[in-house]
Amino acid sequence: MITLEFDRGTLLVRSAATLPRSPAASSLLHDRRVDAHRAPARLYRDLVQAFRDGNAPLEDHAAKYERIDIETPAGREPWAYQSESVDAWWRAGGRGVVVLPAGAGKTFVAELILRRVSRSALVVTPTLDLMQQWYTVLSANLGLEIGLIGGGSHDVRPISVTTYDSAYIHMERLGNRFGLVIFDECHHLPGPSYRLAADFCLAPYRLGLTATPERQDGAERDLDELVGPIVYRRDIRELAGDYLADYETVKVRVRLSEEERELYLDARTTYLDFLRESRIDLSAPGGWTRFIGATSKSTEGRRALLAYRRQRQIAQASSAKLRVLERLLDSHRKDRVLIFTSDNATVHRISRSFLIPAITHQTRVKERHDILEGFNAGTFPFLVTSRVLNEGVDVPAANVAIVLSGTGSVREHVQRLGRILRRGPEKRAILYELIAEDTAEESTSARRRQHSAYS
Repeated sequence: MITLEFDRGTLLVRSAATLPRSPAASSLLHDRRVDAHRAPARLYRDLVQAFRDGNAPLEDHAAKYERIDIETPAGREPWAYQSESVDAWWRAGGRGVVVLPAGAGKTFVAELILRRVSRSALVVTPTLDLMQQWYTVLSANLGLEIGLIGGGSHDVRPISVTTYDSAYIHMERLGNRFGLVIFDECHHLPGPSYRLAADFCLAPYRLGLTATPERQDGAERDLDELVGPIVYRRDIRELAGDYLADYETVKVRVRLSEEERELYLDARTTYLDFLRESRIDLSAPGGWTRFIGATSKSTEGRRALLAYRRQRQIAQASSAKLRVLERLLDSHRKDRVLIFTSDNATVHRISRSFLIPAITHQTRVKERHDILEGFNAGTFPFLVTSRVLNEGVDVPAANVAIVLSGTGSVREHVQRLGRILRRGPEKRAILYELIAEDTAEESTSARRRQHSAYS
């Protein structure tokens, strides 16, 4: 007889007989402290299947999730691609990643899967804002009491919502209580801490949701073992017009003033000279870490770091960009406009200059909620932010985005576009990208536009 137990995010396998051979069983390690074999909880399904295939008698004391019947609400039918994604995930054995753009209804896809699986489920989100958003939607659509784990709450229910930060802390105790785990924005999952949320959970059904699974470190390949492979993918271009708003992207090139140009070149020369003299290649692995380390060791290094920041600041928030921003806001005064920057200092500068509400990571939850509610209602036609609205926040009224500055990340740029693509009557979205001519911003723009949404 084989007995299976859940123990602090792992599985304990006790057996008086030889264990069946299988790839999953080969992951078992003998723990002499308890005289049993041990494996990560995420291998639960594979181990159970291996024991059954080997006709081994099994007593399963590990899984504590339950069956839940969720009624399908009348009046809402899924789009064709949503049904296709659910069917593809089910055919893949109830494991895998569904890739859909922002505004395409990934939350509804999750609801459809919740109903099909009919098991206790945990939704894991990257932020408290998204946790609250999922909680509100699921409470309204499922007609059940939804649990909250994180942000000061610890109410565990058969269907619960949490954050990645809370999940990897609590999963070693809760990892056997859910038969389905849903990782929203699952590109976060391969991080060294967050992956524990998947390792410590035994849920046999796993769903990952994201618009951009690719990571700069290439760790998206780890999603195959943590959640499952990509089972369905549709990009922005495929859904625009029929399911998402039609859109266009406009690159606006601006010239630095003579004074700004002189200051930019002087700062950039100082920064590049230091890189050359220190033989540091920022494009090489660990290049940025080497640069930061070198800047702390000498006066020249500290001067180079300040110069690096100064040349970025000049390019990203030049006077010409602010003049263009003023003209764009005037021409779109009847629209709902999101303004994105790469730093909070520019956010506050724009907020003060144009009397526009601002949201940063420092904005309190209630104030953030009130600002977003006012924006969607039209009380505030404009809103400026840095990076906190890049991901997941629902602003369906937004139809114009102005990107003053950002990183070279493809994901960030696609996420910003996604914020304005929620479908609406006769809605046509437009994204402006402001680029300072003859600066490093031109190469940054080229890198982040390497996506089909911009082709």
